[in-house]
Amino acid sequence: MRVAFLAAECEPWAKTGGLADVVDALARALGAVAGDAVELPIDVFLPRYRSVAVPAGRVTGERLVEVPDPGAGRRAVTTVRIVDLAADGYRLRLVDHPESFDRAGGYYGDERGDYLDNARRFGLFCRAALEILRAEGRSPDVLHLHDWHAAPAVRYVEPGPAAPAVLLTIHNLAFHGWTPRRRVAELGPEWTAVLAPDAVGIDLLGKAIERADLVNTVSPGFAREALRPEFGMGLDPALRSRGDRFFGILNGLDTELWDPATDPVIAAPYSRADRTGKLTCRADLLTRLGMDPSDRGPVLGMIGRLDPQKGFDLLAEAAPTLLADGFRLVVQGSGPAELVGSLRGLAATQPERVALIERFDREMARRIYAGTDGFLMPSRFEPCGTGQMIALRYGTSPIVHATGGLRDTVRDEHDHPGSGTGFVFRHATPDGLLWACRQFAARVRAGGGAWESLLERGMAVDFDWRTRAAPAYLEAYERAVRLRRGVVAGA
Repeated sequence: MRVAFLAAECEPWAKTGGLADVVDALARALGAVAGDAVELPIDVFLPRYRSVAVPAGRVTGERLVEVPDPGAGRRAVTTVRIVDLAADGYRLRLVDHPESFDRAGGYYGDERGDYLDNARRFGLFCRAALEILRAEGRSPDVLHLHDWHAAPAVRYVEPGPAAPAVLLTIHNLAFHGWTPRRRVAELGPEWTAVLAPDAVGIDLLGKAIERADLVNTVSPGFAREALRPEFGMGLDPALRSRGDRFFGILNGLDTELWDPATDPVIAAPYSRADRTGKLTCRADLLTRLGMDPSDRGPVLGMIGRLDPQKGFDLLAEAAPTLLADGFRLVVQGSGPAELVGSLRGLAATQPERVALIERFDREMARRIYAGTDGFLMPSRFEPCGTGQMIALRYGTSPIVHATGGLRDTVRDEHDHPGSGTGFVFRHATPDGLLWACRQFAARVRAGGGAWESLLERGMAVDFDWRTRAAPAYLEAYERAVRLRRGVVAGA
């Protein structure tokens, strides 16, 4: 099979969140495990944003293509440059159209909000990717579309068994690519044809769910939750309508990037076989933050966007009780003042017990994973999450809410004594979080072989992309191709 990814982000080239990590890691893992099943290298199409640096030594080719562009005025055709780069295990293909992507703001908007022409921008991105693939004389067998930015492609692919099969992966169900009626024409006649006379616009992600051969999200747990109105973000009817063509594949972890035995940032290396270096990492983190490293009271870490989804407000409300219980807190993130106001106050009045790091700091994040005793993820919903996987790998016990991928990846020691890997609470409330933290603290203070065994079990869990996720995607590609080949032309 020939496989092509269409995505708006890809680490390390363009990143705002987990989407970029998944696109890069999955493309690399597929290259490592595909064998004869996939023609290599896999193509990963990405817009060439202003911030995307192009090392001259990595460019392997450039080509201009004429692309239909309903937003270009009377001519309705635009010239796009495709720049190919040798990436780590795949071919990165930058869609270079300065008018669309060379902007001073972010990838999707600026301080005023989303760009008004996002439909045209990402529609053009999809058309350019398909056009260069056609021009090269061999269409891919599978188009792997990631989130709403790639959704326009589902209408640009011809129906029928000769066309590429389409797998749509939903990383973030909260963003749909809503396009108001006045902007739908910028997507082209393929999309205006499906605009109902009384419709006020088009939900690109929703329409892609309806038309893709297969749809998945990034954990089995979230796939089940997304079928319910409280998690489906308005798209649960569309997802339910797909039956067994909608499913979850649990994201993996780059175990070479995240390895305490080789991590160059942390104070000392350690491994499952010898965890003594973790004590050095703990002392280093606490010393850097002005906390007493000799205090054996449990230290909890939390990293992420300061967003209600992530449960930072639950931590803020529970924090005074946690401090009274003898915990210390290390929190990294930034966001609305109302979510961190009380944490700011605690960090200001009790700096020896609370550290609030209001910025994204890659190196500090690694020190927190390695240097804390427990890692908090009280998310209200979480399609997959990687923080809990990293924490397990770094011998830091995760404390998580029972939702989505968190439930799939952390086994509760309270319910499964002697076989758990962390602590799971069922109710997304401050009291639920407190309960789990106290369960954790009781085990920490008891210490001994039971606690050491729990940490060892956590570090032993294999989340490597190459072990589970990449083979599961290969199976999904094969299934999508079989389904596509059974499609009657014109259906």
